[in-house]
Amino acid sequence: MATAMKLEKEMVLLNQHFSSDEEAIEAAGELLVNHGYVRPKYIESMKTRHRLSTVYIGNHVAIPHGTEESKGEVLKTGLSILQVPNGVPFGAEQAKLIIGIAGIGDEHLELLSHIAIICSDEENVERLVKAQTAEDIIQLLTVEV
Repeated sequence: MATAMKLEKEMVLLNQHFSSDEEAIEAAGELLVNHGYVRPKYIESMKTRHRLSTVYIGNHVAIPHGTEESKGEVLKTGLSILQVPNGVPFGAEQAKLIIGIAGIGDEHLELLSHIAIICSDEENVERLVKAQTAEDIIQLLTVEV
């Protein structure tokens, strides 16, 4: 894998609570907007992407990201991470980790791949969901694979 992306601790929110998948996706997008990664329109494209094909990937993980048409709304590549220990419904499943992705060009593909590899291990997901600090989550997600 290429160099790991620097994940800032202000991009990690612990112990979040959401009543719907759309609310969780919006929160992940707002974090990206508030820290200069994307323009506000990107949030709507994240919701559109989820309506077209679920962003829930299994193992209690959802990875909301925008549509191909929203690439112009991305200002820089980044992640937002929301830990939801009690889960939020994504269809019939419960997501406990919401990882918003924005990527310049095709950089989001590398991020998706990296996250999918880490989150394919249920033990890693469990550690992320139980993490007590943003630093713990950052350390787990920036391990080279």
